[in-house]
Amino acid sequence: MSLHKSKADGAERCPVRDVLDRIGDRWSLLVILALEAGKPVRFSVLRKGIADISPRMLAHTLRRLEEDGLVSRTVYPTIPPRVEYALTSLGRSFLKPMRNLISWANDNHTQIRKARGVYVPPTAIAPL
Repeated sequence: MSLHKSKADGAERCPVRDVLDRIGDRWSLLVILALEAGKPVRFSVLRKGIADISPRMLAHTLRRLEEDGLVSRTVYPTIPPRVEYALTSLGRSFLKPMRNLISWANDNHTQIRKARGVYVPPTAIAPL
């Protein structure tokens, strides 16, 4: 009997955590947003469209989104090989909730920034 639970067990018990762990990283939403137009996009175009992402991180993010069935990857047998990425139907189904999240973030960003500005961490409060 193991004292440690595998990550797979937790993912099976909590689908919300499992999905949010994937799409809530630094780059996944931006990649999905870049693919929102619906037409297939080449790697170099994605990289130019997402500021500050390294080629390695873009490749890693695309692989994870492909693994989750949100993105498809098509390789064309040319020299050099041409690779295009597009949202799958599952990926497109995420666009509406993603737009709602983006809208909420835009509507509340100023209020959140103000709250951060006045927040005093508990460790900074003098003991009684």
